[in-house]
Amino acid sequence: MAWAEIPREQTLPEAYIFDDPVSPHLAAARAGEEICLETIVFPSKDRSMPLIVEGAGGVLAPINSHQFMADLMLHLRLPVILAARSTLGTINHTLMSLRVLQTSGIEVRGVVLIGPENPDNRKAIECYGKVQVIGQIPMLPRINRQALCEVFAESFQREAFA
Repeated sequence: MAWAEIPREQTLPEAYIFDDPVSPHLAAARAGEEICLETIVFPSKDRSMPLIVEGAGGVLAPINSHQFMADLMLHLRLPVILAARSTLGTINHTLMSLRVLQTSGIEVRGVVLIGPENPDNRKAIECYGKVQVIGQIPMLPRINRQALCEVFAESFQREAFA
C-alpha cells in the first residue's frame, strides 16, 4: 500500500498480521494465535469500490492446522489472480497451483508473471494451464506508484480486472 501510495482511507486493516516472514500457520503459531476463517469477513464499506485481497504464501500454504490459502479463497468467493515468477521452475509451480484452484472450483481470472520476460514459460502456462497471462511485472529499479502505474498501463490486460 505504501509503494502504491494508496491513502489509508482506501485501505482496510488486515484480519491477521504477524511479524515473522514465514508461512501463515507458522507465523500465527509463533505469535500464540490460530487463524480462523470465520473471523475473516467482507467489510461493510461501499461495495462499488474495487476490493483487492492479498494472500500470503501460495495456494497450498497452510493457514492453521487443517486449512490452506485455497480454503480462504473458497471462503471469500472472489475471483483469483495468480502471481507467479517468470523464471526456471515456474511452469511446474504455476500449473500445480492452477490445478488446485481449478479443481477446487475457484474462478481464476489469469496469471501475472513477475521477473524477466520468458515467452516459452508464458506459452506453456497458457497452453497447459488453460488460462491467460494477464500481466507481466519486470524487475523494477524502484518500486513506487509511478513505476507500478507504468507497468500496469504497458503490460496488463485491464479487462481481466473488471
